[in-house]
Amino acid sequence: MISRYTREEMGRVWEPENRFRKWLDVELAACEAWHKKGKIPKAALARIRKKADFDVKRIDEIEKTVKHDVIAFLTSVAEHVGEDARYIHMGLTSSDILDTSLALLLREAADIITGDIKAFMEVLEKRAVEHRDTVMMGRSHGIHAEPTTFGLKLALFYAEMQRNLERIERAREVISYGKLSGAVGTFANIDPFVERYVLKKLGLKPEPVATQVVQRDRHAEYFSTLAIIAASIEKIAVEIRHLQRTEVLEAEEPFTRGQKGSSAMPHKRNPILSENLTGLARLVRGYAVSAMEDVALWHERDISHSSVERVIGPDATILVDFMLARVTGLIKGLVVYPDRMRENMELSRGLVFSQRVLLKLVEKGISREDAYRIVQRCAMKVWNERKHDFRTVLSRDREVTKLLGPGELDSCFDLKPYVKNVGYIFRRVFRRRA
Repeated sequence: MISRYTREEMGRVWEPENRFRKWLDVELAACEAWHKKGKIPKAALARIRKKADFDVKRIDEIEKTVKHDVIAFLTSVAEHVGEDARYIHMGLTSSDILDTSLALLLREAADIITGDIKAFMEVLEKRAVEHRDTVMMGRSHGIHAEPTTFGLKLALFYAEMQRNLERIERAREVISYGKLSGAVGTFANIDPFVERYVLKKLGLKPEPVATQVVQRDRHAEYFSTLAIIAASIEKIAVEIRHLQRTEVLEAEEPFTRGQKGSSAMPHKRNPILSENLTGLARLVRGYAVSAMEDVALWHERDISHSSVERVIGPDATILVDFMLARVTGLIKGLVVYPDRMRENMELSRGLVFSQRVLLKLVEKGISREDAYRIVQRCAMKVWNERKHDFRTVLSRDREVTKLLGPGELDSCFDLKPYVKNVGYIFRRVFRRRA
């Protein structure tokens, strides 16, 4: 299913052509370094640069026999280069090429995801500003708590995506390390200059101490970052799923012309985009666990991580790219129902103003415990009897009326205090983009 919707840019990162091209970039840079050390003649390097190439189908064909992808790649390159191919891969081991090129691929993917997050944040900010003062019911445990605004909800998502932007930038930095230190990482058959030269040219840093592989805690952090981004998207999706429920219906996914919600029930308009995102987040979290399990390898290396990374590298980055594109479109087209939000606020018969009454009674000099007892007694009467609104019940309670006049009681049911500092919060959230 995912391949049908994969955006082309991220898909191209993981195409065999791009992956092998990265391998060749590493090999050619190493040849340049060896030339500078006097190990490869100038004329030979020139011929290598001119002729070096590969054929993906030929690599696959060779691999069927040799059962080793790097050897198959080198054989294909040698067929293009000819006799000078003896200088290619000099002193290197397969992981030098694989791990260094994987860093380049993951970095490319991180750059795409960074752009996705920034685009999503722009949409979140625009819709947050649009609904800055759209008052709605705030809920805790799924139960009416106190009024908030839909704009604040979107600002919250924006702030979280800002942290995700910082996380993916950190993950890009953590993963941007390579190694060309040979078998088990001791530089026994390669000059450290080669590593320094190659990695500088590729924009990577040298792993300070490596075994035969770059240590996989770096990759675990990268994929954990993708999992956190996916979890944040799921958080948004779950919120929309709740808000779209028939009993709530305060916001709704866009329902396009010709769309159908059910094969049996023509009336259905389901939150399918959000449900899809929820499911995909589970996959990305699973990939993070797989990356963590790759950290512990046998001694200086084994290849138990290799099969895992061949799957989670493309899958996790493609999924997160897809999820960010989908949630961006979802929020951009989200239908919001302010009138319904107001209607739902009234369902509690004014109980959501209980804290204001509590504080007003405390201001009059009674203890918080006594004030709580009085307000809760009146609130439970509203809950249980469902005959009168909270304001009416309070106005008939002797302990309340002894302390509060009608005007003071009315002031407790004003929405303005709940939204008076929304602008202050917005300035804190969006100050970096002001």
